[in-house]
Amino acid sequence: MHLDPLAILTAFGLIFLAELPDKTMFASLAMGTRMRPLYVWFGTSSAFIVHVAIAVGAGGLLGLLPDWIVKLVSASLFAFGAFMLLRAGGGDDEDEDGPKTVTGFWPVYSTAFMAVFISEWGDLTQITTANLAASNGTWSTAIGSAAALMSVSALALLAGRFISKRIPLKTVQRIGGLCMLGLAIWTVVEIFTG
Repeated sequence: MHLDPLAILTAFGLIFLAELPDKTMFASLAMGTRMRPLYVWFGTSSAFIVHVAIAVGAGGLLGLLPDWIVKLVSASLFAFGAFMLLRAGGGDDEDEDGPKTVTGFWPVYSTAFMAVFISEWGDLTQITTANLAASNGTWSTAIGSAAALMSVSALALLAGRFISKRIPLKTVQRIGGLCMLGLAIWTVVEIFTG
């Protein structure tokens, strides 16, 4: 196993910049306002690692999956997330305890994992990772790409934590729900325009 520091940095830089404006960053931010951020990060990071492994190991498999099916499932997950956030943030008759958050490692982990795992199929970062692996080496690309994806997720979760401490949770949930709804619509539009 040969690791090339320049290939690691190249993969990190390209993937980090490509993932920053990506819908999964915003999904991580929204999930982090409703769920335990560390558990969300474990879930998103696991999904990213699986996608990196798939991209560097068998980039050709992406072409076997119908793009519109992947996007339809992704849109459904975003719509479900929007429903959950808007339903939780919509009522004015909350208990004195405040709104309930999703707790427990496995429910949060599995929700975050599935949201990212399904939505990242055929994503620009996965395709870029596959291309980089072909030219820059498998292990170097895998390390750089995984580190970049996990860093963006952590950044989104920190931003979500910062926002949720300064803005009332109901407002954050409504905004997060609207963002998730926007992502669902965006993904459906991609089915018909892509």
